[in-house]
Amino acid sequence: RQLLVVYFCWLNFENTPEYVQKEIKLSAVLVSRILVSFAWVYHGLVPKLLHIAPLEYQMSSNLGFNHETTYILIKLAGISEIIFGCLVWWQYKNKLVIASSIIGLLALIIAVAALTPHLIVEAFNPITTNLPLIGLSFILWHNANDNDNKKSL
Repeated sequence: RQLLVVYFCWLNFENTPEYVQKEIKLSAVLVSRILVSFAWVYHGLVPKLLHIAPLEYQMSSNLGFNHETTYILIKLAGISEIIFGCLVWWQYKNKLVIASSIIGLLALIIAVAALTPHLIVEAFNPITTNLPLIGLSFILWHNANDNDNKKSL
């Protein structure tokens, strides 16, 4: 029943009461905040810190470093992604943080295309996983406050 109300309001958003519009925006921001933060934390934790995924190692080893350096770089990348995911969670109203998320996600697509181009055509590839996260980041960007950028960081 609530989904029908949201769907109706989405179709006729301009004529929807202001309090309902505000509730829909808050819900979209919350869902976006959870998903974008979770994605950064998960991709830092699981395939890099808890268990180095073979594809992570393959992409990183294509940079030309020896085994030990590649291992350390993967672990540092994992820690960085977890920290960044937490930063997105806490600073979701900061446009600089959200812009960094968008740029980072785009950079990861480019890096995969350059280092392991065959992954672009695989199932659950960086295109199909990062573009939705970029879209959710734009929801956060749209609802971020310019004034928060000065006092947040």
